[in-house]
Amino acid sequence: MHASPGNAPSAAATDDATLIARSVAEPEIFAQLYDRYATDLHHYVQRRLGVGLADDVVGEIFLAAFRQRDRYDTARPHARPWLYGIAANLISNHRKTELRAYRALARTGQDPVAESWSDRVDGQVTAEAFRGRLAAALRRLNDGDRHVLLLVAWADLSYDEVATALAIPLGTVRSRLNRARKKMRAALGGTNPTLTTEAIEEISRG
Repeated sequence: MHASPGNAPSAAATDDATLIARSVAEPEIFAQLYDRYATDLHHYVQRRLGVGLADDVVGEIFLAAFRQRDRYDTARPHARPWLYGIAANLISNHRKTELRAYRALARTGQDPVAESWSDRVDGQVTAEAFRGRLAAALRRLNDGDRHVLLLVAWADLSYDEVATALAIPLGTVRSRLNRARKKMRAALGGTNPTLTTEAIEEISRG
C-alpha cells in the first residue's frame, strides 16, 4: 500500500493543517489524522522494524505528533512528511533492532521483517540471494542514506517531502539517494541494471 496519494485527504476534505490547527482547541479532532495515516505508517514501520515493534512505534508517532501539534507549520497542508519525519526519528532509536534484522537476513536469506518483500526478481538472481545481498547493503548504509532511500521507496515520499520530513536541503536528499542507489547496484553485482536501480522500489510492491 502506498502512503500517498491514496490515503491523502481529498480536496473536498479538511486538509491536515486545518485539522491540526483545530485540534489545539478540540483535541478529539486529532483522531482524524490517525485515521488518515496510521495504516500506511504501520506498514512502513513494520517493514523496517518488524511486526513486534510496529504497533508501539506507530502509537509513539501519533503521541509525539499530538504533543507537537501546536507547533505544526500550517503553511503545509499535508502532514504526511511531518509524520514520517517523526517516524524516522523513532526508528533511529531502534537502530540496533533494524540492523540486527538486516544481519540475519543477509546471513540466512530469511527473516520475519522481510516477509512482505517481493520475490519478483530476475532469473539471474534468486529471491534468497537478492534478499541477502540487499539486506547486507542496507545494513552498510549510514542512517541518513537509509532513511532517504526507504522514505522514497517504501513510504513513496517525493524528494521534496523527504527534505521536509528530515529537515534537510533538497540537494542533500538527491545526493544521499544517488549514493544509496549506487551501493544497492554494487551489492547486486550489476548483473541486471534494471533490477539494481529499481530493486528497492520492487521490494515495496511485494
